[in-house]
Amino acid sequence: MRLVVVGGGVLGASVAFHAARAGAAVVLIDAAHAGRATSAGAGIVCPWAGDPEDAAKYRLAAAGARYYPELIAALADAGEHDTGYQRVGALLVSDDPGELGWMERELRARAAADPAAGDIVRLTPPEARALFPPLRSDFGAVRIGGGARIDGRRLCGALARAARQLGAELREGHAELVCEHDRASGVRLGGDALPADVVVVTAGAWAPALLQPLGIALPVQPQRGQIAHFGLPGMDTAAWPVILPTGGHYLLAFEDSRVVAGATRETGSGFDYRVTAGGLAEVLREALAVAPGLALATLLETRIGFRPIGPLTRPLLGPVPGVGGLLIGNGLGPSGLTIGPYAGRLLAEAALGQKPELDLAPYAPGV
Repeated sequence: MRLVVVGGGVLGASVAFHAARAGAAVVLIDAAHAGRATSAGAGIVCPWAGDPEDAAKYRLAAAGARYYPELIAALADAGEHDTGYQRVGALLVSDDPGELGWMERELRARAAADPAAGDIVRLTPPEARALFPPLRSDFGAVRIGGGARIDGRRLCGALARAARQLGAELREGHAELVCEHDRASGVRLGGDALPADVVVVTAGAWAPALLQPLGIALPVQPQRGQIAHFGLPGMDTAAWPVILPTGGHYLLAFEDSRVVAGATRETGSGFDYRVTAGGLAEVLREALAVAPGLALATLLETRIGFRPIGPLTRPLLGPVPGVGGLLIGNGLGPSGLTIGPYAGRLLAEAALGQKPELDLAPYAPGV
């Protein structure tokens, strides 16, 4: 079987890797857009700290977190060891003991249902600060042992290289979908016609423009996220946990004395690829309110990513109604690096005519 995957972020790269691993002939096409969400993302893999009210979305995110160790092992078998993935734990932080007590009870219940969440441990302010030294001195925490961090750029690169090693062809450019008799038959890339048995569109916030010529109105728009990177020269940050305050901002650290703070959620931004004064001020204000010890850190860079956001928070995964041979993966929003690698496996299974491990019916694209 021949697959063409359009969109080379973490979701598309995962589709290509898993399909090539299953023996399919794969072409992965990426337009290398500025602001691709995967390239900006410093990912937090900790679905147990999120809102579980949408049971289907929570089920997918939890499965995505559980899948990471298997995926990392598969990439290592392919010679890819540089993914940025590390299980460092996550701290839900607050200066309110009552709030921490409520969070601890909720998390213990979720961990009892999903052992991958790891141990749930209440920490005093000194204990929390010992794990993340810049943290505010009056913040206690609840530690989720299974929490992990991931570098989107590094993981995506590892998936694409492993797919190529398995025989996938990697192409760059702007693809156009070809549809004949209500069936996707391939794509045009420049002057090349690339036939396919199945086309999988994983082009993130750029997918609506790609699908519109087929009369498909994908209800997805870009949401700008601005993410700041700090340097702490001489500090060993490799094992620092993810920090999750109440609200939508976060902090996490990587091996190279780097701390990442994010992120704005600017719905209606369009593809305005700029660091704005207001956006950077928001990120800095929120970061320093939680970790004042970062005040003397070096501001290294600010990255911009356009998350694909749909009218509902649930991802869109699966076949497009009325168009044979066309599958969509989109709408992962801020959960892209938690869900994307596992969702890519599910889409690859569906594209190859296999029964996906997780039922995709709740995520069917209603386009």
